[in-house]
Amino acid sequence: MIRLFVGLALPPSLRQTLAMLGGGLPGARWTPPENLHLTLRFIGEIDEAMADDIDGQLAAVRAQAFSLELGGLGTFDSGRRAHHLWIGVKRAPALTHLQEKIESAVVRGGCAPERRHFQPHVTLARLKDPPLGRLQDFIAGHNLFQAELTVSRFTLFSSHLGHGDPVYRAERDYPLDES
Repeated sequence: MIRLFVGLALPPSLRQTLAMLGGGLPGARWTPPENLHLTLRFIGEIDEAMADDIDGQLAAVRAQAFSLELGGLGTFDSGRRAHHLWIGVKRAPALTHLQEKIESAVVRGGCAPERRHFQPHVTLARLKDPPLGRLQDFIAGHNLFQAELTVSRFTLFSSHLGHGDPVYRAERDYPLDES
């Protein structure tokens, strides 16, 4: 069995810049720079045969390279508690188009359709009971952050869980068509 997801790897310079936003927020477990990415489709635990089928379907995806803008911080909440701090992605039809093609490829490869609505983001930290005022101040203080990146490929990642942070490994890159 292998645990997989499809995502966009961020360039090292952007990962370092995002990592420098971390700190000063009690209750935050910051994502290590090497783990910062944008998930396009979580697949989960599957067997090797299905992984091969999904790989074949992903290799057939065709889309154009495009630019993407990150900006705006927010949280995912459960009830009244924030559990993830993220930086958002500005609306990009090319990203939505790519994500829909990837979703179709993963379903053709044997996975059930994703039920959750795609909300593109990069997780900066996992939160455990941060002081609400400090969290609001952190978001307000960093909400003007913006960055741009060129998306020229997407990646099939494996995720290895253990003690501490997961380890993500790029299993295969799939190039996008250059304009």
